[in-house]
Amino acid sequence: MDLDAYAASFDGEPGYLDWAGFGPLSPTVRAEAQADTELLGSGRRTSLDLVRDHAREARELAAVLIGTTDATQVVLQPSTTYGLMHAIYGLAGGLMLGRGEFPSLTVAATRASEALGSIQLQWLEPQDGRITPEVVRDALTDDSRALAVSLVDFRTGYRADLAALRDVIGDRLLIVDATQGFGVVDVDYTIADVVCAHGYKWLRAGRGTAFAWFGDRALERIAPVLSGFRGVDGDLPIDTVPPPSSSAQAFSVAGPDALAAARLATALREVSAVGIASIETELAARTADVMFFADRYDVPVITAREPERRAGIVTLEPAPQDAAPLAASLANHGLTVTARSGQVRVAPHVGTGADTLRLFGDALAAFSATRVW
Repeated sequence: MDLDAYAASFDGEPGYLDWAGFGPLSPTVRAEAQADTELLGSGRRTSLDLVRDHAREARELAAVLIGTTDATQVVLQPSTTYGLMHAIYGLAGGLMLGRGEFPSLTVAATRASEALGSIQLQWLEPQDGRITPEVVRDALTDDSRALAVSLVDFRTGYRADLAALRDVIGDRLLIVDATQGFGVVDVDYTIADVVCAHGYKWLRAGRGTAFAWFGDRALERIAPVLSGFRGVDGDLPIDTVPPPSSSAQAFSVAGPDALAAARLATALREVSAVGIASIETELAARTADVMFFADRYDVPVITAREPERRAGIVTLEPAPQDAAPLAASLANHGLTVTARSGQVRVAPHVGTGADTLRLFGDALAAFSATRVW
């Protein structure tokens, strides 16, 4: 599949600009899910094994996109939150993270700290919400053992500089929530120690399609606290409790959802065939289009202008009195976005066409015409 074919596979109606909230399933993912559902309905061992094998395929494809060929470092998860909890609950010492991070991080860190007493939370509170190398450097202490950060901030769209963060923290653990960037930005994830992502947004794979990658350093230092019976090597442990696996499999509770794994594998194959670098370049053009219209109608943008510091999110922050009218104008023009806390998050994708952008421009024009200066 080339980039044009990939873009053409976005078959939804014009007006969808909420890929950071939910990614409507791709045609190939929908077809795979339907076919595998029929296979599971047969009850035949060969059919069941065929569907279950998608878990192996998904782990291998995720490993390649992470930047490694070692699929034993990848474990499938029901959601990003599950992967992050596995990583955070197994920590000891100071954990640095932004107080404005997505709740998958902040709630898991708080609960782990309260329950175990072995984690000391070191909150980062930059005024603009951006977790930059400078912010981390100023907050580092001798007790700091790990930094947890979103690759792309869910509110502002700011894309963290993983390489620079690694330079600042040295050999401390770097835990990354990559959900808002995986599959659409070309990143060397092996800079990190733990990477958790979900396929239900930009990958167009639906819910339940998450995974977590644990690098060598993470496997050495993070205890598999939330490890279930599937977190051991070998067959089902009967009449014995073996130690957790030495691979990422230790960070699992039960067996993966075979249908979810099939959807994830299908989505990852699509992305691999097109190439993330090509997807990133095209998406950067779409976000630039959104910024063009926002600038044209004097709607403030708080997302970074540099392509390397953003992914697919463009966040508008109108004056307080303009937030509701702007959101209403977008809705009245048939556009789907996320409006929250006075901000409007606009998230196009590679398949966002000229018709959707035209609707977006018309909505901003209508809003501007009624705005009181």
